[in-house]
Amino acid sequence: MSLISLKTSKNSHRFLNDANPVCVRNPHLDALKDDVLYHFGLGTGTHNLPAMFGDVKFVCVGGSPQRMKSFIEYIAAELKMEDPTSEYPNICEGTDRYDMYKVGPVLSVSHGMGVPSIAIMLHELIKLLHYARCTDVTIIRIGTSGGIGLEPGTVVVTKQAMDATFKPKFEQVILGKTVVRNTDLDQSLAEELLHCSKELKQFDTVIGNTMCTMDFYEGQARLDGAFCFYNEKDKQDYLRKVSEAGICNIEMEASVFAAMCKLSAAVVCVTLLDRLKGDQLSSSHDVLHSYQQRPQMLVSCYIKKRLSEARLTSV
Repeated sequence: MSLISLKTSKNSHRFLNDANPVCVRNPHLDALKDDVLYHFGLGTGTHNLPAMFGDVKFVCVGGSPQRMKSFIEYIAAELKMEDPTSEYPNICEGTDRYDMYKVGPVLSVSHGMGVPSIAIMLHELIKLLHYARCTDVTIIRIGTSGGIGLEPGTVVVTKQAMDATFKPKFEQVILGKTVVRNTDLDQSLAEELLHCSKELKQFDTVIGNTMCTMDFYEGQARLDGAFCFYNEKDKQDYLRKVSEAGICNIEMEASVFAAMCKLSAAVVCVTLLDRLKGDQLSSSHDVLHSYQQRPQMLVSCYIKKRLSEARLTSV
């Protein structure tokens, strides 16, 4: 069962003029006079959401507020929409939960760390896109991760999000019952992102499975948390199984993102270290910063390409 969908054809990759609206699956919303998107500081009764967001075609989400502000500044320059006098104000300045920035058809939103935080954000983001009457939206998570057998700095485009038992599913307890949702992502979008990386020729990119955990330390088999009741051999045995499952990286948001975003969606994360070789980051701040820019560069390349195609088809 998916939470969001687009009225679309079998081929999930669409041109920008196909007019596929974002659809929510909650009949109870129809009974609301006004819907308050509390964690965004926005609402249907207080803001003109179609006027503010109706032109959005690309949504990029990531954990860090600063990273998402950096991304909107970067994409503004890449799209030649940069305004030297603009500081790109935080649209969600009325709340301290998430940051949101917009330039042209691109929306950039922070989601915090872990499944609960991104899930709350996605519920309100999906409703926002629906109320704004957005169409043909592509949503991409950009972030960082721990690699499995990959050189640090490698970008992973997620094929399928897996849980810590290597199953492609997301489980949530609802009304006391466990509900299971699939974690498939748009494979045509993943291939396009890989193609963009080949065009850039600036860093290695692979398509592979991503393991999503509920914890940064024990959940990811680290030995350096406040608690640890296993040894190095136990850790390596587990990580070897992770690798054998076709998993290329580990992070903490991909499964719920894939479960909730049943539209044109992708997860693009750079690896900051190889977990088979250690638990802690050893690269310098400057190197890590350069790694974190790689998903932004890749997604920017994709957005520019899509917009260029849209302009050609409209001529």
